[in-house]
Amino acid sequence: MSFRSQQPETKQVDHISFVKPQIFDITQDVKLLWMQEVPNETVRLDLFFDAGITRGGKSIPAIVHSLLLSGTNELSSVEIHEKIDSLGGFLDTDISFETAVVSIYCLREHIRPISNIVANAIQELSFRDNEVEDVLRSMKQQYAVNQQKVKYVAQQQFRKQLFASNTDYSTISEESDYDDISLFSFKKFWKEHYLNGLTRMTLVGNLELDDVDALIDLFGKWAVDSKVNYANGFEFQAQRLDFPKDGAVQCALRMGRFLFHKSSPDYIDFQVLNTILGDYFGSRLMSNIREDKGYTYGIGTGVMDMNETGYFVIVTEVGKEVLDKTLHEIKFELERLQTELVPEDELNLVKNYMLGQLLKSADGPYAMLDMYNSVDMYNLDLSFYDDAIQKVKNITAVRIQELAKQYLNFEDFLIITAG
Repeated sequence: MSFRSQQPETKQVDHISFVKPQIFDITQDVKLLWMQEVPNETVRLDLFFDAGITRGGKSIPAIVHSLLLSGTNELSSVEIHEKIDSLGGFLDTDISFETAVVSIYCLREHIRPISNIVANAIQELSFRDNEVEDVLRSMKQQYAVNQQKVKYVAQQQFRKQLFASNTDYSTISEESDYDDISLFSFKKFWKEHYLNGLTRMTLVGNLELDDVDALIDLFGKWAVDSKVNYANGFEFQAQRLDFPKDGAVQCALRMGRFLFHKSSPDYIDFQVLNTILGDYFGSRLMSNIREDKGYTYGIGTGVMDMNETGYFVIVTEVGKEVLDKTLHEIKFELERLQTELVPEDELNLVKNYMLGQLLKSADGPYAMLDMYNSVDMYNLDLSFYDDAIQKVKNITAVRIQELAKQYLNFEDFLIITAG
């Protein structure tokens, strides 16, 4: 019998059935998370290091990160990458405020040989003169290019001002950083933050236990000696700072303020408020500033998580001539959330959108491990997501208004413009 004329039943999201990864304690403070249930031959191994950009001045963390696979006494950078390519492997690296990550992608039959290549490349890093010079030259050129981008200037100055109370977090790159070839500083950072800086490993792949043990033996010797500490208690001044750029047509805008840690009871509720304001295509800022006013191609908001705190940010680029009008409209939308209750139909739309995105983000073993890791690294567990589902479903317009009054006062924001 055909049911094509009958609409499928709509069901609410109540729970996400997670497959929990296996956990191996490399040391008391360092663990490996392994998701074994993968229906194919692919593997991903992530190595997390205490080597983020806040761990050293004069751009040293970023420079050393770029040099990690630049060559040993026996193998050049080209030869290292050719060996990995010949085994069908792929490497990806990333560096953020507080963490640096090296990721290996390959088929499971090649995880051991590729891991050996990567481990040897990092362990025996020789800082070849020609490779160091090439990396510094490339980074200096990229710095010069970035200085012409108003988006980059606004991002850097926002960071400098928001974290002004902590030099490690507020120091931004300068052109002279790439002229000072300090091999001693590079090697010191490499030894302290890579050869003694592994903070966790995550592994996705249908491997044998012997393979996992081999990876722990290979990389575990880099584990940190003690629990890593991160900064907290930042102070900043709510103000507006403009950084003019001759010849710029667009003006980049970043405005934000500190919030709370991911474990805060306000975290999930504020995410609903954040989504309403600017975190999906139908958000209020998009509807007003993009759709109605035509001031920008896009505007968005976000909650940035850090190890000990977090902050809220609004980001956009607009024409110079409408910058002040854009700020006026942002202030208008913030105040509207403080003075008017969100209509029921809009709130239900956002709730369904957020629940759908949460369900989508748990699709497959790779995504599930990422979701587990994204709470475990903040000392939370998987109950975080079930709590999130219930909080999203039950939040009221009154609660959203309370949060807006507490956290979205325009006068409390740091405002940076560049252009």
